[in-house]
Amino acid sequence: MNLFEGLERNAMYNGQKPAILFNERVHTYAEFNREANRIANALISFGIKKGDKVAIMMKNSDQFPFIYYGILKAGGVVVPVNFRLTSNEVSYVLHDSDSMIVFADDDLSETIKKAAEGNDKVRLQVMVGATKKEDQILLSEFRSSSTGNPEIGVLESHDAEILYTSGTTGLPKGVVLDHHRILHVAFSTIMTMKIDPQDHLLHIAPLFHSAQLNLFMVTGTMLGCTQVVHQEFNTVQALTDIDRYKISLFFAVPTMYNFLLQVPNRDQYDLSSVTRCGYGAAPMPVALLQQSMAMFGTEQFYNMCGLTEGGPGGVFLLPEEHKTKLGASGRASHLTHARVVDENGKDIQPGEVGEFIIRSETIMKEYYKKPEETKKALKNGWLYTGDLATIDGDGYITLVDRKKDMIISGGENVYSTEVEQVLYKHPDILEVAVIGIPHEVWGETVAAVFVPKPGKEINLEGLQQFCRLELAGYKIPRVLYEMDQLPRNASGKVLKYRLREEYQGIAVK
Repeated sequence: MNLFEGLERNAMYNGQKPAILFNERVHTYAEFNREANRIANALISFGIKKGDKVAIMMKNSDQFPFIYYGILKAGGVVVPVNFRLTSNEVSYVLHDSDSMIVFADDDLSETIKKAAEGNDKVRLQVMVGATKKEDQILLSEFRSSSTGNPEIGVLESHDAEILYTSGTTGLPKGVVLDHHRILHVAFSTIMTMKIDPQDHLLHIAPLFHSAQLNLFMVTGTMLGCTQVVHQEFNTVQALTDIDRYKISLFFAVPTMYNFLLQVPNRDQYDLSSVTRCGYGAAPMPVALLQQSMAMFGTEQFYNMCGLTEGGPGGVFLLPEEHKTKLGASGRASHLTHARVVDENGKDIQPGEVGEFIIRSETIMKEYYKKPEETKKALKNGWLYTGDLATIDGDGYITLVDRKKDMIISGGENVYSTEVEQVLYKHPDILEVAVIGIPHEVWGETVAAVFVPKPGKEINLEGLQQFCRLELAGYKIPRVLYEMDQLPRNASGKVLKYRLREEYQGIAVK
């Protein structure tokens, strides 16, 4: 079995069922499959072969799933790219992934053009829209007229995705997932959240994220669900379409729930069709969770605590468990084993803190072209997450710290080392450390603690302007603190936990 067999089956047996709804456009499963085939056959004609990498840098739209499945049908490996990244950041991903073709929204054509400069591996840039730069081609020109299913012979063992996630070094690493692993992500999600073909899904989180992509779009397509796609998160539009399309399964990051609660007339929307809600990607405060339950009129909330290297996969806190284990991350999801171990790999006792590790059919195959990093993360079939956690006597795991130095702002992961590497290029900075501090809306925001060079002054606006050349907007520091010197240990390493302790009580609005 492979990831697109479900699409082809639904096209055959449920061809007239609405599959993808976007901006008043409705595509049936038969149309969905034909559009994916047009992409696949064009890729094959261009010369794409099994295992070749093809990048997608797009906002959510109806074209995203068409292109995603088209790449898979051609035997290619999909490389989703965060559309918020700068050209320098995109350049690294394209080069590291060995991507041969890039599909991108036409408003990103300049970013893609700059990112591909000097990269001989990128042979074609396909713009989704009506405009293009020199040496680029429009999707409308690229599509094949052939709508038949290609006969490539894609197996479960063939690679399907490379998802980029930064490590503690700040350099992005490509998480390789084959069809087998992503299929098992879908199987686990179906069993845990009881998804069936009658469900109506709403995609408001970015589809380049592993959660929205693998947990929900892939699963929904496999089952033949009706899927409503929003290009960006808009509170009123989200509430409107939940009511209009009778969405039954809703997933969002905690920040999105918070924004929905701020809509003054939200009571006028009928949200009763929603029977299950999922949240993840960031911690959800208990008060926010309780308010969200009241807004949707259901206690059927699932805490989905996973990581990209897991497929995503990890632990779930089921709705009934919220009543007795509220605040815990959960227990291992279906098809997954989870443990918390000490530095010797031995299970810790309740009350102790150790490293959260998982073993599953869903965990990554490897970090692409990074054997040493792979060896550190995968040991005897277990994925060592780097997250610190506790476990109680009932086996419920609670994460007490995220991967070292990582910041989660509005559901987006920001790695402090990556930001620091840019800040250290500033001519007036002597030393700098980046930490996350509380934010009333985003959960956390990026703060830079710095030591200026003698006689130099640095202001926040100027520093932000400097960062915009190399960092996506959500990674840029929003708060600036000046110190005479950074706290360090005997080996010279900055003690970031001390900085977090000092500034943790300062909540930013």
